Amino acid sequence: MSATTQIDHQFDRQHIWHPYTSMTQALPAYGVVAAEECELILEDGRRLIDGTSSWWACVHGYGHPYILEAMQKQLASLSHVMFGGITHPSAIAVSKKLVAMTSEKLTKVFLADSGSIAVEVAMKMALQYWQGRGAPGKQRILTVKHGYHGDTFAAMSVCDPEGGMHTMFGEAVTQQLFAPAPKTPFGDPLITDDLEAMEALLEAHHQTIAAVIIEPIMQGAGAMHFYSADYLKGLRALCDRYKVLLILDEIATGFGRTGKLFAYQHADIEADILCLGKALTGGYISLAATLCSDEVALGISDSPSGVFMHGPTFMGNPLACAAASASLDLINQNRWPEQVANIEQQMHRELAPARDIDGVKAVRCLGAVGVIEMISSVNTAALQQAFVDRGVWVRPFSNYIYIMPSYTISPRQLSQLTQAMLEVAAIAGAQAKDADSDDAGFISHG
Repeated sequence: MSATTQIDHQFDRQHIWHPYTSMTQALPAYGVVAAEECELILEDGRRLIDGTSSWWACVHGYGHPYILEAMQKQLASLSHVMFGGITHPSAIAVSKKLVAMTSEKLTKVFLADSGSIAVEVAMKMALQYWQGRGAPGKQRILTVKHGYHGDTFAAMSVCDPEGGMHTMFGEAVTQQLFAPAPKTPFGDPLITDDLEAMEALLEAHHQTIAAVIIEPIMQGAGAMHFYSADYLKGLRALCDRYKVLLILDEIATGFGRTGKLFAYQHADIEADILCLGKALTGGYISLAATLCSDEVALGISDSPSGVFMHGPTFMGNPLACAAASASLDLINQNRWPEQVANIEQQMHRELAPARDIDGVKAVRCLGAVGVIEMISSVNTAALQQAFVDRGVWVRPFSNYIYIMPSYTISPRQLSQLTQAMLEVAAIAGAQAKDADSDDAGFISHG
């Protein structure tokens, strides 16, 4: 496939917002005109091996014929229909698969259109549940620091309150409760006091807390931190003891990313409410899901309104449901466990030399996630160009250089990614070391 389309970059810079970008000092936007398997194709014909699977969603790679065929078939018959008072085969099919794949307790499915909305829905479910159970004062959410759950207002309220992306909104954001982030590394037994602050908050405020929300095992955009399954086990027990719902946000970790189908399986626990997104459709179109237990659904139905108060226009969109159903079929073929295990082993081996690079603080790998944590924040624009020059797409943030590739990536492609990570980390480390207090090196500005 060759690229022929030319992109109007001047119009793009002047008129189009990109994520977390200034309109006066915008980061460069590279023109992508096509994608194939694990590669992005630029307007000048260059191919970049995608190390991010388009923000962790395209787990099957680009242009998978099975998903495309399902979407084309759906598009020809019913691309969209309102979900109020109407149902359709694609919504039923994907919901059946989600109920079968997730834990036994999760039996009810709410189909929305983005991960942030899945979190909003989960939080509203928790509040309405307690209204139906005669405890309307339970309206606060407890979470941990360094978390990330989305960009809408309720989701922002449970993102990291100090170093997170949404601190500038101040009191416009609902003030929630925060415990320290888990300290115990993944694979280690729980540090004795790791849950003490969480328990103290639950003991003091459980009468006003509706739910705890947490990203299981991996804090993604907040810190790229992998923590102990024992922490989740203890947290589940605390929620039961203090009669608080547990919301697990698996938008980033679901569908195999951490080496288990769902990250909560590392701890062998169940959620009361579960948020899914990103890889749900294989990254082909936006769809998210919030699942809950029978008990949560009954509590909501017993609330004063008698109904759950949410209903997006594109809820249960048939085209998105068809893509998700096809993506889940591919997941259920069960090739991903071997793929993800091989990716993890190769990343462990090939990223290990980064520990000897000046400026590197830590190297972490779990499932199909590989992270080089730098001591200093990095300049995203400069690093991005360095990666593109090496034929790969890796988009760092803060002081994290990471990859979450498609499960279908080849060993050769993965090696090109890991080698580029080592080279760019060395450049960033050297420049940060040389820079005193100015911005001459790879110091963050976006």
